[in-house]
Amino acid sequence: MAKTQLQGGGVQPEDGRGFRGTTESLAEPESPSLGSQTELNGSANNAERPTDKYGFIGGAQQFSEDSAEEIPPEVLRQREVKWLDMLNSWDKWMSKKHKKVKLRCQKGIPPSLRGRVWLYLCGGKVKKEQNKDRFQDLDRQPGDPKWVDVIEKDLHRQFPFHEMFVARGGHGQQDLFRVLKAYTLYRPEEGYCQAQAPIAAVLLMHMPAEEAFWSLVQICEKYLPGYYSAGLEAIQLDGQILFALLKRVSSVAHRHLKKHKIDPILYMTEWFMCVFSRTLPWASVLRVWDTFFCEGVKIIFRVGLVLLKCMLGSQEKLKACQGQYETMELLRAIEPRYMKEGFLIREIMELPISERDIEKEHLTQLRLWKESRGELHCKSPPRMHGARAIMVAEPPSKQDLRQKPTIAVDVLPNSKNTEEERDKKKKKGKENTTSRPETANQHSSLQDNLLPGQPQPLLKDTPLQGSNQSLSSAEHDTYL
Repeated sequence: MAKTQLQGGGVQPEDGRGFRGTTESLAEPESPSLGSQTELNGSANNAERPTDKYGFIGGAQQFSEDSAEEIPPEVLRQREVKWLDMLNSWDKWMSKKHKKVKLRCQKGIPPSLRGRVWLYLCGGKVKKEQNKDRFQDLDRQPGDPKWVDVIEKDLHRQFPFHEMFVARGGHGQQDLFRVLKAYTLYRPEEGYCQAQAPIAAVLLMHMPAEEAFWSLVQICEKYLPGYYSAGLEAIQLDGQILFALLKRVSSVAHRHLKKHKIDPILYMTEWFMCVFSRTLPWASVLRVWDTFFCEGVKIIFRVGLVLLKCMLGSQEKLKACQGQYETMELLRAIEPRYMKEGFLIREIMELPISERDIEKEHLTQLRLWKESRGELHCKSPPRMHGARAIMVAEPPSKQDLRQKPTIAVDVLPNSKNTEEERDKKKKKGKENTTSRPETANQHSSLQDNLLPGQPQPLLKDTPLQGSNQSLSSAEHDTYL
């Protein structure tokens, strides 16, 4: 087991190399588990191997199929319609019906809309609209060679069996580099932290590079401020908060960890900094992220507390953990049944840990930190507990929230919308409101003028509820 020690308020591996700016600490060591050189370069063999519905080649994401909950297509279709309605009036839903939004996030965001909803929840949509062309400007800059070199070394380590990142130099790795490099230019005082790479990779699986960048900015600045700064003081503080809250949730687990002097930083660093993306099966990762974007950091605390309680919460389980090494090995190999989507989400929602509990404990741990170590070296802004807090702190305009269609159909040259023609259409509509031959003719005309392979437009009069066919593919949850 790689040991870790605290030095001068920072986290250091035993060999003296810090987590920031390294390529070893949070990433798995080079081993056959990451795939051979041929596999990492995207061989023909990989292309022939089937991917699971999340985009992992050969079902490489452990326990995914077993742990995922299947949703009937008609239910998924209904949820999509509801979410589309919410996105069209996002400010009203967030201000007047936030409990309903939270409940629907807890049920799971439809795969076809997940990326768009995440962007709205975290405030990335507003940030993007208020900073037009900023990402493009950052993207054109070469970047600091110190960070560029480290980022390039980390690219192949991020989900190497996912179809987006399997090929060296492929579009997934290119976009990941662009997002991470842009962040080092956007926040040069922070630079790059290795734990940001899996965060950015998950975002890129669901949205384009620019949207992923602004979502990453919101996570780093609003949800987890200070997590990726030099010294990692914020993550150490949250480790102590987690340990204090564990006493309320499972006194047995708390006593055991205290007895063997196992510092929280040893087991919770990767959990929290990567938002469990490298720990849980993928179905559970996505559900955790759905609720995390809506409700904030308390979700991460709850997941950590549930896992600690399940693995160390009884004397029977502790019989096999007679020391620090055995305990750490147990926490590195969490039982699949505790990570299943249905079980985990239910446990998270039932755990009575609130934002107030976290903030109260934060003040206590901050006082203890100052008494023992002095002032924090890195002053981070206060974190926002979820989507509503972010919206209240930075009220968006309607223009910022306006959706832009993903498919645009050009108006045909021969269709002229003069005042006279519009008046005629109104008269025809009054004469016969039930039949709509004109719409059918327009549809036929549009179909005749569409190029081969061009997607057909959705008619305005076509009822969305009339089909139980989901907007999303039942097999894919990946932005490509």
